[in-house]
Amino acid sequence: MTAETPTSGKPPRRQLRTGAVAAMLTGTLALLCCGGGSAAFFLTNLGGDPEILVSQEQQCEEGRRVNVTGKMPRMSQYGTSQLRNAAVIIKVGEDMRVPPRGWVIAVATAMQESALRNLSNSTVAGSRGIPNEGVGSDHDSVGLFQQRAGWGSVTQRMSPDYAARKFYEKLLKVDGWERMPLTRAAQKVQISAYPDAYAKHEDVASQIVNALAGGAARTVQIADRSVCDRASARAIAASGWTAPIDGGVGSGFRTASRPRHNGVDIGARKRTEIHAAATGRVLVARCDPDHNGNRTCDVDGFPGKGGCGWFVDILHAGGYISRYCHMIEKPRVVPGQLVKAGEVIGLVGSSGNSSGPHLHFEVHVDSDRSFAGGINPVPFMRQRGAPLNGSA
Repeated sequence: MTAETPTSGKPPRRQLRTGAVAAMLTGTLALLCCGGGSAAFFLTNLGGDPEILVSQEQQCEEGRRVNVTGKMPRMSQYGTSQLRNAAVIIKVGEDMRVPPRGWVIAVATAMQESALRNLSNSTVAGSRGIPNEGVGSDHDSVGLFQQRAGWGSVTQRMSPDYAARKFYEKLLKVDGWERMPLTRAAQKVQISAYPDAYAKHEDVASQIVNALAGGAARTVQIADRSVCDRASARAIAASGWTAPIDGGVGSGFRTASRPRHNGVDIGARKRTEIHAAATGRVLVARCDPDHNGNRTCDVDGFPGKGGCGWFVDILHAGGYISRYCHMIEKPRVVPGQLVKAGEVIGLVGSSGNSSGPHLHFEVHVDSDRSFAGGINPVPFMRQRGAPLNGSA
């Protein structure tokens, strides 16, 4: 099986960096701009530089409980008191038997609302006399989730335990929250003036949950039980990610024999459904031209033909891009479309530079669709609880 980075025409791809774009999202992970024959796509509010935990190889330990009073991990942006607040949020979720996906949503929400600080308010009488970690001034909002007067008394709302419990109580009343994009689920609870702002925190919130709760963001709910590293197809990990298809990895990432192979090949039968690895916005869905500039993707390809065949690129929160190549027919999605994690986006085929049916799967960082942005998807997906079968 063979695959190549899409040609996308002769000019090199323009690198996309989310931090350089100033406009707000319009709609969840909204597509803001495209133009010309070879489109340039920009998404904003997907986060700047990701916060990195000390250990990226956090193991998943089923049943491990969070320690609110223990030593906190170190992060580049969040201090001990902020991470302890996150631990309280997770602990309340555990006590209420909320699945770990809810913990990620709650932590990401508090990251957006208060940067995980228990805030008083300069306009709310008595709030500054309650132990706090800063002073805000947004209406009558206080606490980790910036809850307003209707959520309880000032003292109650400035209790991290109380505030988290109220958040979860409302989240659990949202029908289908477990499968919603994080930003939509959070907005259903918060009813914020900036409904698209939560998405950019999803990846770091997952890292925090992993670090504080034994890799819990890597779990998936199976028969009301949280199981480690089993997210595939429509089963979504608490991190929001899933393996796009079942099947073992064959040809690997940038091997000695294929240093330009920018992804991995996963064997599968023709017409096997391909699922979006995470919620995101479709950037590209088209036939990639071969080495001769021909767009002949409705027939099986062959080694040396060139091109990715029918393929799809999706931009996710955090500036990650996933790529799916060699589909058998035109993708089921179009540029600009919002897709949910696990949604079917196309079918396995052998179009383009291919010697047999398989999915060529790539992951890129920094919103960079070029070869330079590619990373090994095997450890990336494993750390999100969605290992590519046969790759562990």
